[in-house]
Amino acid sequence: MIVLRKIKFIISKLVHIYYKLTYKLIPIDDKLVVFISFHGRGYSDNPKAIYEAMIKDETFQDYQFIWFIKNHKKKNITIPKGKIVEYNTIKYFYYMSKAKYWIINCKMPIYMIKKNNQIYLQTWHGTPLKHLGHDIEVPEGTTFYRSGMSYDEMTNTYDVDVARYNYMISPNKFCTEVFQSAFQINRERLIETGYPRNDFITNATNEEIINIKNRLNIPLNKKIVLYAPTWRDNSYVASGYTFELKADFKKWKEILGDEYVLIFKPHYLIVNHFKNDDSLNGFLYSIDADAEINELYVISDILVTDYSSVFFDYAVLNRPIYFYMYDLEEYSDALRGFYLDIYTDLPGHIYEDETKMLQDIKENVYDNQRLEAFNQRFNNQQDGHCAQKVIDIVFNEVSL
Repeated sequence: MIVLRKIKFIISKLVHIYYKLTYKLIPIDDKLVVFISFHGRGYSDNPKAIYEAMIKDETFQDYQFIWFIKNHKKKNITIPKGKIVEYNTIKYFYYMSKAKYWIINCKMPIYMIKKNNQIYLQTWHGTPLKHLGHDIEVPEGTTFYRSGMSYDEMTNTYDVDVARYNYMISPNKFCTEVFQSAFQINRERLIETGYPRNDFITNATNEEIINIKNRLNIPLNKKIVLYAPTWRDNSYVASGYTFELKADFKKWKEILGDEYVLIFKPHYLIVNHFKNDDSLNGFLYSIDADAEINELYVISDILVTDYSSVFFDYAVLNRPIYFYMYDLEEYSDALRGFYLDIYTDLPGHIYEDETKMLQDIKENVYDNQRLEAFNQRFNNQQDGHCAQKVIDIVFNEVSL
């Protein structure tokens, strides 16, 4: 295994060297657009929403679209009107050198090179609750990620990528301010359009909702609670971040009763898996971490989360959100800190006591006025046409 890793490492380094020597020789195709979502994990998020709007637009009927996806043959992914190329291969570097447009939702590696006449749209992937990039305040000597980067090394990975951006999407005024400090990006490159991925949330029909429930074998006559916790910065193993589940799903079933079912979806960075208990069959539905969460939003009646930014998107639905933060003291003091005052700015109450939260869910205890104020601040751009706004700016040079 160690020998194999060394061989892969050497091959990777050789490919990177070859790329640096040859990328200038590859002419740019003005009608080639490439897409990357979460480092090639799949066909999802803001890039997917932009892509699906583009293929419906006659303006782009003679464009070529390429998605870079890891292990795409095993995943059996098909993308209408798009070509799939394996992520991080020689073809990947070739098309990255050739494409006029890059549409990407994640930080790209330092070794990637963008030509001056290529257009890089960074869509990003969430409104942050936790501090990001340059805004993270930590003691001297703190390291980041599994690689053990220093603070300066970590912020440099952002700086190198941000320097390549032509545009970066901001979903709201809050992010427009935060991104300027966290990413050290100038205001001129931020386009405040709302997130394209939320067009689906805004526009989903009852027929689409029923079809999703049927595909996931979820009862049509039950209320659905979606539990979507995030990863913890300080909990990881060699292969990725871990998460110690503190939710007692048997208690959830006991308190919520037959009226509810529970969908559990962990963050995609979490590497440990959770086995279903047979006694929870018919109540608990564990969904793969790589699943499209937008579909889970629209079919659920209630969201339970912790420090994940998922609540920013879910709030568009105007449905109750509960915050289960059992490790609040440890998380807020020892880790990255928050941009918001979580006690006054969140669209729901914080619970450290699981039983109390479940009882409030059961009894429909929720302050809708908090949610309304939250949406006025954070979701005022979500009008169902965000993808088109982005396309008009990036491809049609329309000013906001």
